[in-house]
Parts: sequence; structure tokens; C-alpha cells
Amino acid sequence: MNQQNSRWFALWFALGMLASANAELTVFVGADAGAGGDGSKRAPYQTLTQARDALRAARKTGTLKSGVAVTVLVGPGAYPLDASFELTSEDSGTTGAEVVFRAQQRGQARIRGGRILAPTAFKPLTEPAVLARLDAAARGKVLVCDLSTQLAGTLEPFKTAYHGAPTGPWLYLNGQPMALARWPNIDAPDAGWTGFTKAVDTGLPVADAPDPALRKLHPGSFEFEDPRPARWNLQEGVWLLGYWTHDWSDEVIRVGAYDKDKKVITLAAAHGDGIMGKTWGAARRRFFAFNSLDELDAPGEWYLDRSRKLLYLYPARPLPNATIVLATLTQPLVKIDGAKYVKLVNLAFEYSHGNGLVVQNAEHVEIAGCEVANLAGEGIAVSGSSNTVRSCDLFNLGKSGISLNGGDRKTLTLAHNLAVNNHIHHYGIFQRTYAPGIGVGGCGQIVRNNSVHDAPHNAVLYGGNENRFEENDIYRVVMETGDAGAFYTGRDWTSQGNVLRHNFIHDLGGGSKEANTMGVYLDDCDCGDSIEGNIFYRAGRAIMLGGGRDNPVLNNLIIDCPIGLHIDARGMTWPQWNNTNEPSWCLEDKAKALDYTQPPWSVKYPRLAAIMNEEPRQPLNNPIRRNVFVDCTQKVYDFDGNVIKLLDKFEMADNLIVSTLGVPAGKASANELKGWARVAGTKDEPVVLGFADLAAGDFTLRKDSRLLTEAPSFEPIPFHSIGLYLDDYRRQLPPH
Repeated sequence: MNQQNSRWFALWFALGMLASANAELTVFVGADAGAGGDGSKRAPYQTLTQARDALRAARKTGTLKSGVAVTVLVGPGAYPLDASFELTSEDSGTTGAEVVFRAQQRGQARIRGGRILAPTAFKPLTEPAVLARLDAAARGKVLVCDLSTQLAGTLEPFKTAYHGAPTGPWLYLNGQPMALARWPNIDAPDAGWTGFTKAVDTGLPVADAPDPALRKLHPGSFEFEDPRPARWNLQEGVWLLGYWTHDWSDEVIRVGAYDKDKKVITLAAAHGDGIMGKTWGAARRRFFAFNSLDELDAPGEWYLDRSRKLLYLYPARPLPNATIVLATLTQPLVKIDGAKYVKLVNLAFEYSHGNGLVVQNAEHVEIAGCEVANLAGEGIAVSGSSNTVRSCDLFNLGKSGISLNGGDRKTLTLAHNLAVNNHIHHYGIFQRTYAPGIGVGGCGQIVRNNSVHDAPHNAVLYGGNENRFEENDIYRVVMETGDAGAFYTGRDWTSQGNVLRHNFIHDLGGGSKEANTMGVYLDDCDCGDSIEGNIFYRAGRAIMLGGGRDNPVLNNLIIDCPIGLHIDARGMTWPQWNNTNEPSWCLEDKAKALDYTQPPWSVKYPRLAAIMNEEPRQPLNNPIRRNVFVDCTQKVYDFDGNVIKLLDKFEMADNLIVSTLGVPAGKASANELKGWARVAGTKDEPVVLGFADLAAGDFTLRKDSRLLTEAPSFEPIPFHSIGLYLDDYRRQLPPH
């Protein structure tokens, strides 16, 4: 701050203090402000950084004292960033005197990490050599924009293989990410995927191969009958995003070669699990090709000639009034490190080829009513304690939505971080697996009343301890993956004390016929989670306990799912159980690292402390009580042979099986297991359980509900408390 501005700031602050009995300071920022502003309403600062630096200077001179609440009011308009906006401990507020960065109008102050491209910069494509490579139907419709004055230096090429976001930049048009020229097109049959069923070379090591290169992991190859690859310019590069072996593992790999006579595609890099090397699930493996000028043939597609810096666009409609943004910033839009008592309110963070907001080592930081959209990376990442992400909208994200971490697992100290009332959707655009809507680790995070939907893989991916997931609305997730769950955790005895309660999990990928999609998936001997009072509707294999123990399943409502409850004893049969040569397993070693036989762990989790003395490979102490299974189309329950042998060690009570039309519901009958009863109707007299409006998806139980008569111990689930609600930041609810 120069001397003149310092005097202005001191005078303005003194006047503000005289007028304010509560010692509050308001600083103004305007997108159209002139240079040399002093932060007053008449002469705002131009950027958030200027406002922050002025506040820092005032604190250093003593003009701004501790205990004074500060509000930085940010006017409507775009605020482009060339580097992260950073806040540190020196930008902190105090209890009752927070530092607040607030938009004057919700969502109208837009912090951007991209460059605006003028519609007039896009000219009709006339270059004969390029036109000749396009489909005839696309000629005359593709425009070109010269970026040589917009992008300095050399543009990095795509990596040969990668998982997640490609090398930037990325193009957005009217608030939506454009598709990099691809085949099959997004609107093609099979949702824009193609595939193969025969690997020529899996790429896995062959111990006795004469060629040393084949004795280690190497690029695989496969037969592909469609002649389409013959048109691709492989020297320029064409990349394939594929599920090469598993439906929960995607990777992008460049095409290395194509033999048009043998119809064989060879990849340019190895895939860790090989090509169809250990496939579990559908035999057909899926992929699509992209980043090919030869495939620029559909509205909404684009291509960047990275050497010539020419951007080609096939617009869906005329551009004169379009907002065109090229996302270039690869740093987070916002970094908050070590700050306390800071709030970001009603701001929009958008158009970056990196992450949105990264909050670390923070306390009492709140992000409220913000929009975080059109990013290549993660939306909001929070670590520390007592931080909150509230009533935010996150969408069009290359990776995940919100992550919460913090607390201390070894001492079981709770973080008290909170994600509440957030709307998270259309994420996992680039990294399509293990990029959840909400990711949770550490100890003591709270995830409540969020709506998470429309994504290829998990809604919630979690680990750690004492985390609570309550009243969340989860739907249309795991839409293109298999052996995956809307809620997923796995392969850990120590993820104890987590509670999944009163969530609505419905309409998952695969619909009601798919049993390879799970509502709640406790994978690979995971232990210590409570699944209580949730509603599963058309949610695949609703609840899956994959060999773990101490997982109560209580008072859940499961409707129109192919399989209601799965329990297996994989720990008794799988050779990798607790194998120290398998780093991701090592179940006992993970527990030892947390001193699980000593306080506070032994006090909080006494059954875990004794696990090695109580048949650790058996899935014990999984009480199944007060659950209602309605019209499970394949099996009410699915227990493997070892579980059947152990049923005398299971506590099962007051579970109800309902066949509304009398259609047999899988294996279970009232006589097969203790603790299970059955009610069956007929086509002429179906069972009516007494939901408020089942056709409209309202699962509230009427007081005279037959369900409560047949299962008197069942506790009504507070259906209308689930999902988003109106508050000071969320003034209207989105359409469902």
C-alpha cells in the first residue's frame, strides 16, 4: 500500500469505527474499479488480492486491530486469476470477529482461472488440408481461433498414459465443458463407448517369454473389428480412455500402433492390471478415442493443434452471444493455509484446469453459498478442524467434489469438519473412478443433508474413524462402473465408529436389475461401520458386507433391489487376507500402527482389540435387526457357504420380507432363518405398506401403515429431513 492509500485507509477506517458501535470494517472490491482505489465504496479495489494486502498492511501498522470484524464486499463481475488467491494465518479473524469475503449478489462475483475468448475471434475454417480430414457433414460448420497471442510458450503434449485430467487447457462454452473431438460421439449408442472382447496380448509379464521385454509389464494389444482406427493420425496422437480390465479402474493410454490387416490396436504404455488380464465383471471391455482432429464431427466438440496453437470448434449454435472460456490456470483458485475464522460467502469459483479451493491446517473456516464449477480437478478440499462447507453448488468437475480430512486417528481426536446442504453433481468427468462426490478421511468428519448425483463412480468414499453420514440424498451414481458402491470403504479393520444413518440411496447405475452395483459397500474385511435407518430404492445390491465384522445393519428399508443384503466370508478363503506382501491389505499391521490394543483404541473399540483372539478371519458380530426388504427381485439375502455355516454366531431378529404381489423373493422364507418373517400379497390383493406416495418417491410412512403393523419394532425413517433444505445461503432448491 502506498503512502497516499495508507492515509485514505486510515481515515476511512477511523470514520467507519466512529459510525460502528460493533467495530466492523467493510472493504469494497469492484470488477470495473479504476486503478488506485482505497477500498471505499466510491473507490473499490480491483482485486481480492489488493483488498487482502491492504488488510495485511493495516494490521501491521496497527490501524486494524484484533477483534474488529472485517467484510470484504465483492461486486458483480469476473475476477481473472493468473495465480492462486492465498490466505494464511496473518489473514485470520478471531472469535466473533471473522474476516468475510462476500459477494454483493450471490454467485455474481466470479473468480476465474481462464481466459475469455471473444466469439469474433472464431473464424470459418478454410484451410484445405484440415477440411480434407473432416467428415463431409462437418465441413463449413467448424470454426478456428488463433491462440498464439493468448498462450505463451510451448504447449505441453498429453502424457502417454495418465489417470485424471489431461494436460490443459480445456474449453468451456456457455458454462459447460466441451468434448475434445472423440469417437464414438457422446450421443452415440452405448453412451458413446465402444469395446472389444479379445486381448491379443494382455501386457502382463510372461515368465518364460523369449523376449525379455515380455517378461515384465508391457503395453497390451487387442482385436478391434471396427475399421475406424484406420482414419486416425497416430503420429499426431490419439488417446483411448478405457476400462481395460476392471469396471472400477479407468486409465487413458495413447494408441501405439494399429494393424489394419489384423485389426489389432496396440497401446503405447502398459496398464497395471493388463488388458483383460484379471477381468471381473462384463467380458466386454470399453473405451472411447479422443483428441483426434479426424473425429471433429459433432456439435460441441473441439480440438487444439498444440504446435500451431489453433483451436477448432464445432459449435452447436451460433456464437455471437456465447461465453467462451479457455481454462488455463493449473494452480488452485484459492489456497487457505493456517488461517482461522475466515468465511467465503456467495462467491463463484470457476474455469480452472486445476483444483478449486484448497483449505489446509485451518480452523473455523467456512465456505458458504458458493458455486464451484467447471474445473479439471477437485472442487473443495478441507483439512484442519471445525471447518464448514455449507450450501454450496459444485458441478462440472474433472475429479471429486468435496473432501474432508483432519482430526487425529491415533488419539481419536475429532476434527468436527462439516459438509452440509451441498449440491454436488456431474463430477468425475476426467478421473472417472475413485473421484467421489464427497471423500472423507481422518477422524470426526460430518457429512449431512447433501445431494450427490450424476457421476460414473462413488458418491461417498471414506475411511478413518467416527465419521457421520446422515440424511444425504444419493442417486444416479456408479452409472458406468461395476463392483462399486454409492457409499464405499474397504480393506481396513481400523475404520471403526463410522455411522451411515438416514440416507436415501436410489436409482443407481444398472437400475433394479444390476447386482454389480452396491448402495453401501464395505469391501475386503472392512470393520466397524453402522448402517442404520437408510432407504435403498432401486439401488442394486443394496448392502454388501465383504468379509468384515462389527458392522450392525439396523432398521433399513430396502425396496426394489435385486439383492437386499450380501454377506461373505472372504477373509476365510482369500489368500491375500492380512498378507504382508500385499501392501493394500496388511490388516493387522494397519491396526498395529494405531496401537489398537492400547487406550484409547482398546477402550473405544474393545472387540477390535481382541480380534486376533476371536477367529479374525470370520465375519462375526454383524447384527441384522429390524430391516424391511420389499420386492427384492433376485435374492433377499446372499450369504456364501462359510457364512451359512456361521449363522449360529449371527444375531438376526425382527427382519421382514415383503412380496407385494406374492412373487417369490429370492432364497429367504420364514422357515429358513430365525429372525425373518414374510408377508406376501397377490396380484389381486397386493400388500400396501402405507407409504405417503410411493409413485412419487415419498417414502414417509403413514401412522396407520401396514408396515408398522407387520414390523412393530421398525422405527419410521425421517424421510422429509433427507437432502437439501433452504437456509440463508440456499434460497431455492434445485429440481430433483
